[in-house]
Amino acid sequence: MKTIDPITLEIITEGLISVVREMRATVFRTARSVAIYEARDFSCGLFDATGQVVAQSEDIGSHVVPLPWSVEQSLKELGDSLEPGDAILMNDPYRGGTHLNDVTIIYPVFNDGKLVFFPAVREHWADVGGAVPGSMSGTASEIYQEGIRIPPLKIMERGKINKAVMELLLSNMRVREERLGDFNSGMAACKTAERRITELIGRYGIKELLAAVDSNLSRSETRMREKIQSLPDGEAYYEDYLETFGPDGLEPLLLPLKLTIKDDQLTADFTGVSKQVSAPVNSTLAVTAASVFITLKSALDPKQALNHGSFRPVNVIAPEGTIVNVTHPAPAGSHGEIRKRVIATMLGALSQICPELVSADIHRTSFHNLIGGIDPKTGREYVHYEWSAGGNGAFQAADGPSVMAAIDWGDLNTAQSSEVLESRFPLMVEWTRQGVDSGGAGYNQGGLGMRRSIILTRGTASYSLLSDGAVMPPFGILKGESGATVDSYIVREGKRMDFPTPGKVGGFPMKAGDRLILQSAGGGGYGDPLSREIDRVMADLRSGFISETFAREIYGIVLTSSGEIDASATERLRNKILLSRMELKVVSSSATFYATVGSSKKRICIINRKEADQLGLTHDDRVELLGPSGAPLRAWLVLDDKIKKGELPLDGLGLKVLGAEINSKVWIRPLYVPEVT
Repeated sequence: MKTIDPITLEIITEGLISVVREMRATVFRTARSVAIYEARDFSCGLFDATGQVVAQSEDIGSHVVPLPWSVEQSLKELGDSLEPGDAILMNDPYRGGTHLNDVTIIYPVFNDGKLVFFPAVREHWADVGGAVPGSMSGTASEIYQEGIRIPPLKIMERGKINKAVMELLLSNMRVREERLGDFNSGMAACKTAERRITELIGRYGIKELLAAVDSNLSRSETRMREKIQSLPDGEAYYEDYLETFGPDGLEPLLLPLKLTIKDDQLTADFTGVSKQVSAPVNSTLAVTAASVFITLKSALDPKQALNHGSFRPVNVIAPEGTIVNVTHPAPAGSHGEIRKRVIATMLGALSQICPELVSADIHRTSFHNLIGGIDPKTGREYVHYEWSAGGNGAFQAADGPSVMAAIDWGDLNTAQSSEVLESRFPLMVEWTRQGVDSGGAGYNQGGLGMRRSIILTRGTASYSLLSDGAVMPPFGILKGESGATVDSYIVREGKRMDFPTPGKVGGFPMKAGDRLILQSAGGGGYGDPLSREIDRVMADLRSGFISETFAREIYGIVLTSSGEIDASATERLRNKILLSRMELKVVSSSATFYATVGSSKKRICIINRKEADQLGLTHDDRVELLGPSGAPLRAWLVLDDKIKKGELPLDGLGLKVLGAEINSKVWIRPLYVPEVT
């Protein structure tokens, strides 16, 4: 490898990052979709001739980090035929994509007839066909219902667009003018990158440029290996669930993680994960691996630039044909939900190793809301894509931010502009506010989610929702409480209308005057709620972040009739809450600790009936088990009078998750789901 002096290295490094930033500015200024130019649901990246990430900027991690899989697959299928002026278009999840709405342009750049770089743009196209406007249906059962699937193909050949292919694609998408405008914005960004790369080559020469790339990859790899090596060797475990629904209600899909650290290598192993299902809760290997890396990079090395070298010490095991490595023909639209769940399992496992570096669970879902139809005023199709950012989990050092883009969202807007929405669509934002009581309680409190009311002002429309976390709330760590779940419902003529499958809706018919109420999830709490200082609780109360009921029931705060602290009553109530906590002695058992539900399984917790009565719980209620470290172990209650009072049977995996031992005490509590106003 050619050596390069450090000053030149930094200049070239910043030059390559500037190429990506100019690409972003180009897309931002020229795109047609509100989701792109207003909400910034797009990303740009620069790749070398082998598909390795060379540079990115303020991009969405969930776009950029999976992109190497797309570039690699495109090279595999089309690499030998690429020429100057060609451009590749693709969105196929099974070929390294994310979900069908994320359409990618990959543009080869040549120097003296040799392929040297790939600028790439991944944009969320608001519609790519399929069963419902916006293409993301909460009730999709196969990939064909989610839109048109585009393998890597040459949309441009020697500088000329393939008009027949483009017409075929646009004819299968809604609001074709927007789609064409978004494509043109991506092409403009790639051509901008080509000009700037050519200028850099002219200034420094291709050998110097590639030497800088190699140096950057090597030092990023070294830095990530050093960060991993700073952690203790060993294994950590966590398990979480995604939500599907059957005839009897919730059918959770198990997502287990074994995290292994050995020297300067980290392996995330999802062996045992639920098989893929005919529901939109599956995603791709690229998304799963990206989610592992995003969590690790955010925790261990958040400030340094990202490139492919950082990926090298990280291994991911994700069995094929599962919800984390989907295969044809299962739906793959749930990349945002799988991503958040993989991030959550990573946070849960890392909380056992380095709790000072991670947060509690983030807002559990990307919360995709789609409203589309034909505006009777203009006679034109429209699709509005709405996501409401939620609360971030709390940290050791601070409360979690409210209505915040999570670590996988980059600079994505957290609350979309009411003015733009109302000027483009037959919709009106009645109000937008933070959800009171939505943040998980703790010594540090999780961030609040967002509530929004959107009115359909004229005509009819179709509403779809693809989300997770409508039943299972974001978890706290180190005894912190759960944040609020997501929620969505229609108010028609003053009456609330709930959907039969929470968090998953496919083409619900809306009428003029309908109000759509959206509630994003809060973040989990960090640390014991009873350890939060009273003055901090009172500040939250006065700021409207929590209600008096929440302050009393969760934090044990009693107020006088004048709204001041009743110190003696508060002390008594806190002591009462503390004494009511049930701790059980862990005993070994040969029992089976999972029950089959649908196509998956869920963890069960077996206790004596009298203790369940004491907790106010019955069969199949959800509980949390809390040990001395990390995140809670969640389970469904099974009552068995053969179990001795005061004892809790637990398996080896459960012990590892909780950091507990046989004969140690484990706190059991009902799974708390905040009620949001």
